[in-house]
Amino acid sequence: MNELTKKLLNYFLIGVFAVIPIVIVLQIIIFVKDLVANLFNFVYGYSDNYLYTIVVFAVSFILLVWIGSTTAKKGRSWIISAFDFIIDRIPFLNTIYRVLKKVINMLSSHEQTMTKEVVYVEYPKEGLWVPAYVTNKHDDKYILFVPTSPNPTSGFTVIVDKSKLIKSAMNIEEATSFIVSVGVDYNKASEANQLP
Repeated sequence: MNELTKKLLNYFLIGVFAVIPIVIVLQIIIFVKDLVANLFNFVYGYSDNYLYTIVVFAVSFILLVWIGSTTAKKGRSWIISAFDFIIDRIPFLNTIYRVLKKVINMLSSHEQTMTKEVVYVEYPKEGLWVPAYVTNKHDDKYILFVPTSPNPTSGFTVIVDKSKLIKSAMNIEEATSFIVSVGVDYNKASEANQLP
């Protein structure tokens, strides 16, 4: 009976872990659906007209596509520049906005390659290697963000000499997947074997 209970609990846990990614994706879909529905109800509440609401959503979609296209081609849209100009004059908010923008730009595809670089650094002590994102460089000093597992949004910012780093072939997405999966999703075993 004890052995059967252990097996059942083991299978139950395996089932829970197998279903967790599905549940998370469904939660994201439900969140986006609720957000769009709330926006739709908000706009419809003002106009009480479906045609007006659909026009507002269509214009918003076209505007966002235009901003995205302009940003991809020219690096910046005049609408975003105007908003930056206004926010820059508001104390405290300008700091939060600037930092958020830099972090989002670091992870987005149109940012410079430096911020997409992944390296290995010995942290928290010698002999322990962790992947880190290069966020900035000054001469031979690299500023790194060392994320923690399984939540890559928390971590440590460190300044390290270039000689103490080993470059990785991982991109940001692969490194993030490695961190979130606590090492399960790691397809660079040859890199691990080359670490001293």
